[in-house]
Amino acid sequence: MKILQICNKPPYPPHEGGSIAMHNITMGLLNAGHTVKVLAVSSFKNNTTKENLPDWYLKSTDYETVFVDLKVKPLDAFLNIFSNKSYHVERFISSAFTEKIIDILLLDKYDIIQLETLFLTPYIEEIRKYSDAKIVLRSHNIEHLIWERVAKECKFPLRRLYLKHLSKTLKNYELEALNKFDGIATISKKDGNFFKKNACVVPITNIAFGIDIEEYTYKFAQENVCLFHIGAMNWMPNQSGIKWFLHNVWHLIIDELPEATLSLAGRKMPNSFTKLKLQNIEILGEVENAKDFIQSKGIMIVPLFSGSGVRIKIIEAMALGKVVITTKIGAEGINYSHKENILIANTAEDFKFAVIEAVSDGNLRKKIAENARFLIETEHDNKKIIEKLLDFYNQLINN
Repeated sequence: MKILQICNKPPYPPHEGGSIAMHNITMGLLNAGHTVKVLAVSSFKNNTTKENLPDWYLKSTDYETVFVDLKVKPLDAFLNIFSNKSYHVERFISSAFTEKIIDILLLDKYDIIQLETLFLTPYIEEIRKYSDAKIVLRSHNIEHLIWERVAKECKFPLRRLYLKHLSKTLKNYELEALNKFDGIATISKKDGNFFKKNACVVPITNIAFGIDIEEYTYKFAQENVCLFHIGAMNWMPNQSGIKWFLHNVWHLIIDELPEATLSLAGRKMPNSFTKLKLQNIEILGEVENAKDFIQSKGIMIVPLFSGSGVRIKIIEAMALGKVVITTKIGAEGINYSHKENILIANTAEDFKFAVIEAVSDGNLRKKIAENARFLIETEHDNKKIIEKLLDFYNQLINN
């Protein structure tokens, strides 16, 4: 099977959640013996050129990229208030990217064209003109839900009003776009059910985020109770969640557990965090190897109150046998059981008690770690997930 994978950002190197999710699909399809060509949007924020990539990746994916200026332009952003168009989507429209898609489709034929995220939907019309391939949306999130939740958490009236406008226009676009695809592969059952309830009639399948289990060595360390968080800190939900935790929860934990420590890691760590002088907190910023960092710690805290889809770093931590304490929103997309394979906390008091319980009860930590690893082996093994995706592809092609 020949697949053209069109990505909203470079999937390689896989340093953060979105790129990891796309890259794992790419490698899974290649390892299953199929041909995958990768075309990616490059931007100021995510600018990866061919010169920076290894030869094996370039050869195996026939990788190409087009630069698109995704910077938020103040005037355009302001004028969008008077428009019913989604500013999030409009930023991705590029004549150069359209031309590259056409060039690729004139040179070769594909069975499947997989669009990574809703933001590439504007290119469907041109794709239809030049290809008979089935077009599949790989939905990483319910995109508008992220912004609805961000708006709800915002404390500044004018900013909240603008965020509500962004989420409303994005929601309208997202729901209207669903039936333009030949199929949709959501990252969770919850997302798929949401689309079905909102008049989506095209075939939908749940393709969870998958990892190569063999690359994640389960190693439970009974004595390791170091708290940690890792995630891209230029993603607003991560940043606001950690800020909330530091100001509302950490002092409660220190009062009960003076010896407790917390390490914060992640790309684009804000200066406001690095300047903090809070007791027993280590601000690391981006680490060289995320898996090694996670493996060196014991208990992961993920205080998320906005966002959508699946938190990939939670999947990786569970695979490595770490106790994860997160909110219901943080655990979305994972088939979790509270106190069996994860700990759920939604308030400052919840987080305090969950941390105290996890630190104090070694048997609970061991049970959660073992069950977490089993859950990931069962439901997030990339080989099994790719088999399901290929079955979905074949059904679309045959029908």
